[in-house]
Amino acid sequence: MKLCYQVATPDVAASPALTCYQGPLEKSLSDLATLGYDGAEFMTIEPARLNVREIGELLRELGLSVPLVCTGEVFPQLGVSFTDPDSGKRAQAVEKVLELTEFAAQLDANINIGRVRGCYAPERVAPEQTEEWLVEALARVSDYAADRGVLVAIETVSILQTNLLNTLQEAGEIAERTGRKNLGWMLDTFHLNLEERSLLDAVRGYGGSCFHVHLCDSNRRYPGNCSLDFEKILEAFHESGYDGSFTVEVMQLPDMYEAAKRSVEHLSPLFERIYGRPRRDVHAL
Repeated sequence: MKLCYQVATPDVAASPALTCYQGPLEKSLSDLATLGYDGAEFMTIEPARLNVREIGELLRELGLSVPLVCTGEVFPQLGVSFTDPDSGKRAQAVEKVLELTEFAAQLDANINIGRVRGCYAPERVAPEQTEEWLVEALARVSDYAADRGVLVAIETVSILQTNLLNTLQEAGEIAERTGRKNLGWMLDTFHLNLEERSLLDAVRGYGGSCFHVHLCDSNRRYPGNCSLDFEKILEAFHESGYDGSFTVEVMQLPDMYEAAKRSVEHLSPLFERIYGRPRRDVHAL
């Protein structure tokens, strides 16, 4: 397993609302390596503006990997989704995710499907039609991703962000309808805590077959800041058989460096005890 932190690439417009490290990529990745992280999950919108070769060299130099490319800002910053009533916007959303999939493949990473899926709008479109558009888009993205060895993870998010695919059961049903082996789901502790009857039962039931995990406390801040018991959560993931990457995705409070520092300080001893992950020797960098 690997402990990672979410990082915005330079093409993403900076904002206090983003749940990721921001600024020059070299500085972001250097900070995370020094703090003892194993990798960085990239939040990206315009990969054509990035030099993949230089990014790869920087990652190798710092000993970091990229487990996932996050599509989370495609909807809020570009205003397109898989289920928009406007066919042109639906097409734009799919093409953008295909572009991000290509970028992910170059980094040996997977992708997620977050808010880019859109939402139900029953006053304009029948729910059945919305689901048909979603399945069609997921099928196209999954087929494109499969040809490049990329997994596609549906991220269940709370009703605070969308009314479409809030629970793991709903994500599983859509994945089954789509019928693609490389399409599955990922778990986010913040959203699970809001939408599932039991966060721990959800982890035990779906953790072993998920593609990726986001870690965040119940108030959207760094682990250890509020009420979630991350020792029990990580034990549940370990019991489920999950051994993939965990990404800290939190509000950058009190600031980016402190959020990343306090996260790794809280999580590292737990991963060491539960998963046997040795704390990274940051002095070697």
